Amino acid sequence: MSDSDLESSASAIVDIFRDHDGFLLSAHVRPDGDAIGSVLGLGLALEAIGKNVLMVSEDGVPESLAFLRKSDQVVKASEVTAEQLEGISVMIALDTATQPRLGEAVNGLFVDKGMPVINIDHHISNPKYGDYNLIDSSSPATGQIVYELLKKHDIDVPAESMDALFVAISTDTGSFQFPSTTATTLEIVADMVRNGLDLGEMSSKTYHRQPLRKVRLLQDLLNRLELTANDRVASWYLPMETRERLALLPDDSEDLIDHIRSIDGVIVAVFFEELPDGKIRVSSRSKDKRFDVCKVCQQFGGGGHSLAAGARMSGPLLEAKEKFLKAIHDELSATSI
Repeated sequence: MSDSDLESSASAIVDIFRDHDGFLLSAHVRPDGDAIGSVLGLGLALEAIGKNVLMVSEDGVPESLAFLRKSDQVVKASEVTAEQLEGISVMIALDTATQPRLGEAVNGLFVDKGMPVINIDHHISNPKYGDYNLIDSSSPATGQIVYELLKKHDIDVPAESMDALFVAISTDTGSFQFPSTTATTLEIVADMVRNGLDLGEMSSKTYHRQPLRKVRLLQDLLNRLELTANDRVASWYLPMETRERLALLPDDSEDLIDHIRSIDGVIVAVFFEELPDGKIRVSSRSKDKRFDVCKVCQQFGGGGHSLAAGARMSGPLLEAKEKFLKAIHDELSATSI
């Protein structure tokens, strides 16, 4: 979207905020920091100006993000009652590239209910499925879009919202290390600190707390590390047997791909996870702007960003791994990196 389109969309969305009283907020399945942070950040800000807000998630709040204040207000979509939906008239989808990614239970709360849908996101593959769309693919995090929207239109950002939006921005920028981090990103964090954000405390809670089972998982994955394409592609995989043996939670595998992404000489990192439904979750990262992992993921029905994208594939695990890595290798050959 052009700058003028972004401004026009933002103004229209703020008008909806002011004209309606009840809002349903959600983000993608298996929510990460940007997803939960954006939902909480916007939801608590709307609540603070007197709106009726219902924040939901298909899978609830990950254990790793439960430290966020008022995170208990984000409820599982499958547990929402008809009474909770009373007065809700607008749906807001955050950090969700396609509507099905909200999850079946979430979609059941608003589809065919006549609610206008606001779609706020930063994924370049987002098809603008909302009635109102604020899609800024140049932004490193949906949390940054939300913060700018609130500040520019003089909507107060309570302390709990600020904490959540910091986590959203920090996690999706790799703690401000990814190339997507902009001067505006750092200016926003500076503004947060000026307004009371405890940067050290929030960073410690975000990055310096992990259960032993996650360390055990890393140990297991390192034993499956593979380097291919002249050591330019690093990959590993997580079978259900390991997931069950270590009693893993869904978010235990988040961010582990950064370990293999950091290997010197590696251009592309790929993580394959076998899910309980038999599907294979593929996460991919690129360290070279010339290699677009989103382009490869789209071959398998996925999407995301040029340097970080994902897909869901049919199993078996090792067959999916072979197919995806072949596509990665083919693309590497075609781009002559």
